[in-house]
Formats: sequence, structure tokens, C-alpha cells
Amino acid sequence: SATLGIVEGVTEFLPISSTFHLIWTANILGIAQTPFQKLFEVAIQSGAILAVVASFTKTATQNPSLIKKVFVAFVPTAAVGFFLYNIIKDIFLENMLLQIVMFMGIGILFIVFERFSKRSLTRSIQNITYKEAFIVGIAQSLAVIPGVSRAGAVILTLIAFAFTRKDAAVFSFLLAVPTILGASVVDIAKSHEALESSQDVLLIVIGFVVAFVTAILGIKWFMRYLENHSLQGFGWYR
Repeated sequence: SATLGIVEGVTEFLPISSTFHLIWTANILGIAQTPFQKLFEVAIQSGAILAVVASFTKTATQNPSLIKKVFVAFVPTAAVGFFLYNIIKDIFLENMLLQIVMFMGIGILFIVFERFSKRSLTRSIQNITYKEAFIVGIAQSLAVIPGVSRAGAVILTLIAFAFTRKDAAVFSFLLAVPTILGASVVDIAKSHEALESSQDVLLIVIGFVVAFVTAILGIKWFMRYLENHSLQGFGWYR
């Protein structure tokens, strides 16, 4: 429980696909993808989201127009998640080859984009338009395939629009809140019966708290990292 909480907290906001890491960590540990395991993963993702709320409440309350654009970006992802729910759960989350191909493919894209893009990254996220926000949402919707990385898709798209890497990361953090909470509500509604004992509840609580703490640390580290680094390092890792 604690191990998966750490993996979730560390990887949720980095452009390396937390879902991919959770699935493969569970495989390495010999944890079957049971209904409870899937519910557990949803719960610890919510812990990571609480870390965003704790870290960026001030940013959100001071920028109501930015929050409106975050919800515009959320619309495409919500639509894709709603209409492809069964495909996501039954195919994307089970196809290991697809996950590996997407994980490595997006890593190559990071390297190529960062190495050959000559754009000057000077724009502030305060200046994002509704049209750009919607396009970012479309890019994020590709992350329903494990291995793509929700954060990676959002940040890369915003960099393509010449936003600074740090501002792109902040927008990806804020967009994670409605995206993951929305998915969590749907999954919990469909899987609440997976809880069979008080021990199950304890495992979820432990994973939730560990994910929350490690996500706060991960967010702080990532923001410092982006001050002097590009996404190439994450590309080589992938």
C-alpha cells in the first residue's frame, strides 16, 4: 500500500505517466488487477490531487479567469472518458504492448521536440486563450492510454504555444484536479462494492496519505527542476 502510494505521489505530476508506473509496479509486486486494486489506485490518485489543492489554492483563488480556462480544457477529456470508459478499462489498461509503445514513443517525442524546437518560451499562463485551453484538453484526452502521461501531454502542448515550462506545469497541476476527481467519482460509483473489509479501508487510507505527502514533495521538486532543465531528461528516462 505504501509502496504504491509513493509511486503515485512521485509520478502523478511528472511527465512519465503515473498510471503506467502503477500498473507495472503492481505487476512486479505480483498484485493482481482486481476490482479492489483498481479502486485503490483511484483513491491514491485522489491523495495526489489533494496535494495540488494544498499547494495551489492561493493561485486558483487569485486567478478566477484561469480556473474557467482549466474547466474548458477539462471538457474534451471528460467527453472522451465518458464515451470510452469501457474501452479504457477493458482494453487500454490491459494492453501491455500498447502501454510500452506509448511510453517510449512519447519519450522520443520529448527529446525531438526539445532538441529541435527554436521557440522562445516567454508566455505566461495568465494569457492562455479559451481556444488554446480547449486544444490542451484535447491533448490531455490522449492520456486515457496508459504510458502517454497526462502531465506530459499538457506541458508539451503548452510549450508548443510558447508558454514557459513552469507555467505549463502549473496549468497541468490545476487541470489534474477536475480530471482526476471526475474519473475518481465515476470509478468509485462503479466499484464501491470492491471494499470487503476494514483492512481494505486501512490500505486505502495508508496509500492516500503516502501519496499526498510524496506528491507535495514531487511538485516542489518538479517546479525547481523546470527552472533550469527541459523535458529531455524525462524523454531519455522513458
